Formats: sequence, C-alpha cells, structure tokens
Amino acid sequence: MIREKISSTSLASIGYDEDHAILEVEFRTGEVYQYFDVPVSEYDALMVADSIGAYFSHNIRPNYDFRHIH
Repeated sequence: MIREKISSTSLASIGYDEDHAILEVEFRTGEVYQYFDVPVSEYDALMVADSIGAYFSHNIRPNYDFRHIH
C-alpha cells in the first residue's frame, strides 16, 4: 500500500485501501499498523483534521481492529 507522508508529531505516513477499507498507519518510530473496516468517510476526516495524531488517537485507534505489520 502506498502511504502519504503527513505532518504529525506521532505519525509519519498514512495509506488507505478503499476497496478493502484498510487504513495503514506508520508511526514516527517506524512501526506500521493496519486498521480494518475503516470507512472512507473516517479516512477523509482523519486527513483533514486539525491534528491528525489526536484524531487518530480518539477516533481510529480505540474503534477499529488492527494488526501490527512491522
């Protein structure tokens, strides 16, 4: 999945696979996680949030199943 670099103190890049509703997040530490069944509306809201890191922490991390990629 291709990820877009973002401006955040905690996140480095974000990618989204609309066909499978998978959000892929790379943290500044280099860790990568995939979050499942994330609607495109949630991805869109994340990408325009004033604080992408805060939005992720409040709306994505606690609400979607995930797996650690590396």
